[in-house]
Amino acid sequence: MVTTIPDDMFTPEVMNDPYTYYGMLRDEDPIHWNELYELWVITRHADLVWLTRNHELFSSATFLNDQRPAYPAIVEADEEIYQAACRYQGDMFIQKDRPDHLEMRKVVHRYFTPKSMEEWRPLVVSATNQLLDEAESKGDVDLMKDLAVPLPLLVIAEMMGVPEADRLYIRTLAEKLLFNNRGEPDRYRTYVEGMTGMFDYVSPLLDERMVNPGDDFISVLAGGEKDGIFTREQSLSNTALLLIAGHETTINLICNGTKSLMENRDQWDLFKTDTEGMMVRTAEECLRYDSPVKSLPRIALEDVELGGKTIKKDDRVRWIIPSANRDPDKFENPDVMDISRWPNPHVAFGAGVHHCLGATIARVEGQEVFRALAERFPNMEVKPHEPEYRPTMALRSMMQLPVSLN
Repeated sequence: MVTTIPDDMFTPEVMNDPYTYYGMLRDEDPIHWNELYELWVITRHADLVWLTRNHELFSSATFLNDQRPAYPAIVEADEEIYQAACRYQGDMFIQKDRPDHLEMRKVVHRYFTPKSMEEWRPLVVSATNQLLDEAESKGDVDLMKDLAVPLPLLVIAEMMGVPEADRLYIRTLAEKLLFNNRGEPDRYRTYVEGMTGMFDYVSPLLDERMVNPGDDFISVLAGGEKDGIFTREQSLSNTALLLIAGHETTINLICNGTKSLMENRDQWDLFKTDTEGMMVRTAEECLRYDSPVKSLPRIALEDVELGGKTIKKDDRVRWIIPSANRDPDKFENPDVMDISRWPNPHVAFGAGVHHCLGATIARVEGQEVFRALAERFPNMEVKPHEPEYRPTMALRSMMQLPVSLN
């Protein structure tokens, strides 16, 4: 008999423990119609992969193609700024379907090739050690604030060509732009503040790079604009996208992965025996075991039969990555952390034509951080505290991670 499962995905219980909630859905109703938000919730690994491989059936243009009200509901007076936010997000290349998505992604991919991202490894290593030196000199260490935020922010700022003095400012803008996936009724007021701030900050940089291009990705976007592939609005939106995607998920990987290793001391001890040889598999298992991204949305382009259910044209669909990555039909002992797990077909970076462009740099940063922590602080522990996660449907984001290094 199917248990009655509540549809509110923003409760503190679901935020703090998505595995129990979405695991129940996966076991009892894997193609679940969420009446509260009027969307299909997909929780099995095989179904998620099938959806991504049949991208022609499901549109990524959720902000432009979905004419229904925002979910959760927003303040009625904010409808105008919500529509402005939808247009802004709709200009991001991940919100495009083929052929537009392919043409826009090609431009950006020139910068984010796996080979070019691997070349950032020396900077990641040196920056990690510098940040850990500074953290070690302090008595009180919050790994979120002292390492997980500044490291990927430094890397993405270097990629953007942003001066050091402006990095905290663009981090503030990025935090505001993440409000669109939260549940507060007035969340789009904060989002639009971030949107306007990015407009004002990035537009002059694009003007400058149009004339004097450099080796940063803002220059790549300016080149795409010059070639007529991007409009100015699309260049601005995609700068924001790359800023957020380029560091926010890595913050979550570092924090979630470190916490997972601390809570699974047998795996931490195993990792310490061969950090160089095991850092790749360790990072992959951290990505699977407690994924940085929780869910991604789509819109059905036609009626689709899946798992005995009919997803109707224009229906909202949302797939749940943590549930897929703990699917017992795909992974042996899925709730057990195992850094020797291989192969590891997790979907932490999505799959198919929309597979995360920044996957390589996120992996590089995760690998080097976990290695540095294990080598420098083998007795590190998480301090007793009540874990708290940001109230967002899209990301698995901690608020803090206090640790004892020795």
